[in-house]
Amino acid sequence: MNTSGSSIAKALGGGEKMTSKQRVRSALARRQPDRVPINYGANPGIDRRLKEHFGLAPDDSEQLRQALGVDIRGIGAPYKGPRLHAEVPDRHVEAQWGVRTRYIAHETGGYWDYCDFPLMDADVVVVAAWPMPSPDDFDYSGVAAACRAKAAYAVHVGSPGLGCVMNTAGFLRNMEQMFVDLITDDPAGLLLIRRRMDIEFEVARRTLAAAEGGIDFMWIGEDLGTQQGPIISMDIFRKHIKPYHQRLIDLADSYGIPVMIHTCGSSSWAYEEYIRMGMAAVDTLQPEAKDMSPAYLKRTFGGRLAFHGCISTAGPVACGTVEEVVANCRETLDIMMPGGGYCFAPTHCLQDNSPTENVVAMYETAHRFGRYG
Repeated sequence: MNTSGSSIAKALGGGEKMTSKQRVRSALARRQPDRVPINYGANPGIDRRLKEHFGLAPDDSEQLRQALGVDIRGIGAPYKGPRLHAEVPDRHVEAQWGVRTRYIAHETGGYWDYCDFPLMDADVVVVAAWPMPSPDDFDYSGVAAACRAKAAYAVHVGSPGLGCVMNTAGFLRNMEQMFVDLITDDPAGLLLIRRRMDIEFEVARRTLAAAEGGIDFMWIGEDLGTQQGPIISMDIFRKHIKPYHQRLIDLADSYGIPVMIHTCGSSSWAYEEYIRMGMAAVDTLQPEAKDMSPAYLKRTFGGRLAFHGCISTAGPVACGTVEEVVANCRETLDIMMPGGGYCFAPTHCLQDNSPTENVVAMYETAHRFGRYG
């Protein structure tokens, strides 16, 4: 299974009967397409090495997705407003929201870690005055054209960060204080959440309106579990998380598109509630976490939810041999494919410690063994 830098999609993707758009729409509707849809996400180090493998320029992300046979593309309305938060020495400061990060290097690369938490001790007055972007500061004029340019693919609005209540509040408040806010109904913490969620909702609404029907699904997110179990109670979920997610699901439904939610860790405890809310698909699906194995998910929720993910970025792709990667991917496909409703994807962004040959084998396996009939 060595393509020697050639396109995996061309080498192994012959005989396809559907467009990428049709394929993903079918899977999200829990129907059986011609093959499993494929998606991709990666950290900078492995992304760069994959581009080198396929002989691509460092900035040629589209050609890399074509080489891997990826069926999904994202669009958005770019922010065109002013920088709202000044830079700080030895930190990266997000221009729109003021989140601060510092770079942490490790032996295979590095990552930007959240730090400082400028609203950790803030009261309602400080939170109310914290600069945040206006929905008017996003440029919606190119959304329809972007959708048309990607019309062969399944186009999504949003990302795992859209509608994410806990992480986005924790980035400014710190995670411990965020949990205290949810438990105690702290007015400052809840105001921070409400301000951001209202802005995100309005940007998503205007983006959908500008897309002229060119968007196929909405992608939102909320990390709901540790590796062992729920990270919050069902009561807290229903009180503080569910209303924001229901509003996004209802918005997407008004445009006739499904919603997929990114849920890290042991998250299946919330899936029955999401089914009742109208959620179409669940993403990430870390197989190591409690009640998140492909077999458990397929047995418990198959036919009621579509699935996106399951290929662990901490498993054989990162730590195994090529043969182990192929075996793991084939096993996952064998479990998740029957009846349709599965999109093949890594659980998170592929990590920089993943050998290039393992990632290539992962996508080759999806194309070779992910076909129906």
